[in-house]
Amino acid sequence: MTNRLELSGVIAKDPKRSKSLAGIPHCHFVLEHRSYQREADLPRQVYCYINVVVSGQGQQTLTQDLAVGSHIKVGGFVSYQTGRNGIGKLVLHADHIEKI
Repeated sequence: MTNRLELSGVIAKDPKRSKSLAGIPHCHFVLEHRSYQREADLPRQVYCYINVVVSGQGQQTLTQDLAVGSHIKVGGFVSYQTGRNGIGKLVLHADHIEKI
């Protein structure tokens, strides 16, 4: 089954870095996307916020220069996560980040 998402946008919240109990580094941030798309032959304004996480030792070089307002293109897979408050959300687990 295919699970791959690419999305461009602007970093909307400061990246937060942490380590799991197993010592795996993580970088979390929120990407804001705005664009115009065509649907049913009509223009449509599209807007979304998505949580992004970058995990692993080698992946941290992708995130070292990220800051609020950075324009980037992100690629990875999407997973559903439930927070401590019981509210679920989609999270993009990035393996590719490109500044644009």
